[in-house]
Amino acid sequence: MNGLLYRTKGDKVIWTIVIFLSLVSLLAVYSATGSLAYRERGGHTEYYLLKQLVVLGMGLVIIYFAHRVNYTIYSRVAQVGFLVSIPLLIYTLAFGSHINDASRWIRLPIINLTFQTSDVAKLAIFMYVSRQLSRRQHVINDFKKGFLPIIIPVGIICVLIMPANMSTALLLMASCMLLCFIGRVPVRFLAGMVAAGALAIVLMFAIAKISGMEMRTKTWEKRLDSFVNDDHTEVPYQVQQANIAIAGGGILGKGPGNSTQRNFLPHAYSDYIYATIIEEYGLMGAFLILAAYMLLLLRCIRIYKKCPYAFGAFLALGLSVTLVIQALTNMAVNVQLFPVTGLPLPLVSMGGSSVLFTSMAIGIILSVARNVEEMEGKQAEKERLERVMAANAENAAVA
Repeated sequence: MNGLLYRTKGDKVIWTIVIFLSLVSLLAVYSATGSLAYRERGGHTEYYLLKQLVVLGMGLVIIYFAHRVNYTIYSRVAQVGFLVSIPLLIYTLAFGSHINDASRWIRLPIINLTFQTSDVAKLAIFMYVSRQLSRRQHVINDFKKGFLPIIIPVGIICVLIMPANMSTALLLMASCMLLCFIGRVPVRFLAGMVAAGALAIVLMFAIAKISGMEMRTKTWEKRLDSFVNDDHTEVPYQVQQANIAIAGGGILGKGPGNSTQRNFLPHAYSDYIYATIIEEYGLMGAFLILAAYMLLLLRCIRIYKKCPYAFGAFLALGLSVTLVIQALTNMAVNVQLFPVTGLPLPLVSMGGSSVLFTSMAIGIILSVARNVEEMEGKQAEKERLERVMAANAENAAVA
């Protein structure tokens, strides 16, 4: 055990945040799924708790082994990941499992496990963009040599994700744009990227209407209409129940396990788990969750500043940005500051592949942090030896 702790490196604050969010996840998932498990699993109320415990345990194992790998290896993995993501996303659109009119999942035939291919694509494209940004800093102001090799892969991935998962595609595009902005891509190029994205959305709606395949576009239109409509009778059911849960939470909440809206709130264990947390732990609990993600971002910005190599710096910042933006989006949806999206709360919502790929992203961030930590240690040891040598030389001169 001591050996395992000794080999666990990286930013200790990030490790603490991971443990904190995992514990919150177990408490919230158990509370939100107790009655559901009782109905569906013949009284076995701990079924989903145990399932989430296993998934989070696997996630911690992934974080540990990912952070032990030298982050420069991920530069080579990025290319393979990007190339593999394209056929996976195409296969998902054509043959994936359909849930709520959306084809987002692939079911593995032997172990009967489903996972979202967009999770693979998100992780791969951030590693790929970080690699390209680090390699093209000397030509970053050149549209053909600097910008196009970065943005074309992003556009391909977003277009393939968009038909089944518009919110994930928009989140991915926004996160990549922010990373490109930090990577000194000219603003005029990014403005063109926004225009191209808007055109892609319009074309997709037009193609869906012409072809008669309007099931998902109607869902998006309904969500946007209910968000901007002042008529409260048109507020979606899940939004109404989330509002009731938040109003009932108050400052300190009703206490762990005392949520009443969990029995009425759809997806109280995933998309709307933040509303469940607010009901049970109040605004204080909500603030702690928000503060944890903000602290994660601040620590990753610190890693970005300290990392001497561009790839590691962009990698740590890019992966943290997408996790925090996803978390903020989920929380904004729960408190009705944003239209319904279906994005889970990273490391907190009940899930399988989403938790595992989030863990992989955090492991990569910690790999960069470990490298920075080791370099700082070597630099400190070098400075100590120089001081010792200087002191010895001074003593010899005096003698």
